[in-house]
Amino acid sequence: MAEKPRQGFWGLWNISFGFFGIQIGFALQNANMSRIFQSLGAELDNLSVLWIAAPLTGLLVQPIVGYFSDKTWIGKLGRRRPYFLAGAILAAIALLVMPQSTVLWFAVVMLWILDASINISMEPFRAFVGDMLRKDQHSAGYAVQTAFIGAGAVVGSIFPWVLEQLNVSNVSPDGGIPDTVRYAFWFGGIMFLLSVLWTVFTTEEYSPDEMAAFDGVASDEEATQTVRALATKTFATSFVWIAAGIVVLLAVVQFDLEKEVYLLGALLAGYGIASIIAIILARGGSSNNMLSSIVGDFSGMPDLMKRLALVQFFSWSALFIMWINTTPVVAQYVFDSPNPQSAGYQEAGNWVGVLFTVYNGIAAIAALSLLPWLAGKFGKAKTHIICLLCGAAGYASFFILRDKNQLLISEIGIGIAWASILAMPYAILASSLPQRKLGIYMGLFNIFIVVPQLLVATVMGSIMKAFFPTEPIWTMAFAAAVLVIAALAMLRVDAVLPKESAIKA
Repeated sequence: MAEKPRQGFWGLWNISFGFFGIQIGFALQNANMSRIFQSLGAELDNLSVLWIAAPLTGLLVQPIVGYFSDKTWIGKLGRRRPYFLAGAILAAIALLVMPQSTVLWFAVVMLWILDASINISMEPFRAFVGDMLRKDQHSAGYAVQTAFIGAGAVVGSIFPWVLEQLNVSNVSPDGGIPDTVRYAFWFGGIMFLLSVLWTVFTTEEYSPDEMAAFDGVASDEEATQTVRALATKTFATSFVWIAAGIVVLLAVVQFDLEKEVYLLGALLAGYGIASIIAIILARGGSSNNMLSSIVGDFSGMPDLMKRLALVQFFSWSALFIMWINTTPVVAQYVFDSPNPQSAGYQEAGNWVGVLFTVYNGIAAIAALSLLPWLAGKFGKAKTHIICLLCGAAGYASFFILRDKNQLLISEIGIGIAWASILAMPYAILASSLPQRKLGIYMGLFNIFIVVPQLLVATVMGSIMKAFFPTEPIWTMAFAAAVLVIAALAMLRVDAVLPKESAIKA
């Protein structure tokens, strides 16, 4: 097999620069959507369900985009670039329209459109690094991508605060979305599109023939082996998924849980039904249909990917808890302004943007300095464990630190964890997966990012309403606990990594 050319600094830069704009849009969403929803009248215990668009669109969109991008070749646009270009155009439109919302339902609809568009762009970028780089550059490639993610998030998170310092109004006279948020979203839409266009015009993907030369020519039989394996399975597991969904649905009625938990039950049962259909199609000889391919690859994931998936599940549970709840926590406990219509609450919202700026800035620095040093000294798996524990300490410190400037210390630990979450699992995974199916596997890996977010969105509201209806600070305790669990789960990954992989940065 031929070896891919080694990429220099500008090659690594161009491959990942599009993520700079993607993350500006993502950061604006993360730091401001709770604020927008509450400014338009949403109640605190309804925030989780309003945020449900983010994980649900990721769950549905990323595996589909991954499946099709593996099979796409559109002339000069290539394999992955058509998808992140289309997503960028749609996301830019959503960012321009979002701050025009005057009623809650319209903001919710725009969040669905925005998050679906971000996912269309984001998924191919993960596979793009694997496509364009040789294996010994995967760690460097994902570190550069993480640096751009951090830098973009810094810009997106702090932009409303910067506008306030420039005397742009931070309180809307009619109680709606303030101009600081409005102008920041417009800026984000423009930057999203321009940065993705940079990657589109400065990179050239390897053709299918070149990829075959690099990775070996896979026969049709090998390429469809997961579908053939699916055809041999019984329906027993499918019925277990359906039964689990029914149990959840009944529990909502029996224990008077929040109605959004219905969605969790529906998804479990829905996957069971989808897997039955996929098995039937596979048994019928349809070896190239999307549903059977996705279900077959999901059920046939490599062991290392399964172990990493558990780590991702707990890591992203903590992150989603933070994104939803940091604004109400800071507003209530630091600014003493829990009322979303108050000037103090809006000031707290801007300070959360500053806090998010700090953790993303720390992530950008750590990705290019701390992570390579730790990985070289301790290995990728142990590096990830150390960083996750730093994040857990950051979340726990919210119980101790009640001054807005002291909270900047909390964000250092969170930023270190964020850098590692964005880099280490992907660097470990990309080097162990078949390149011809990198898109679909990266899309499936994303399931273990969005499923915990769905659980948080559907269950956290019920937990908070039942036990801590007026004390959102306890959400940070949940976040700290699940990051500790993620660190423990990473020990199982370390146990199966080859020694040479464990010591190379």
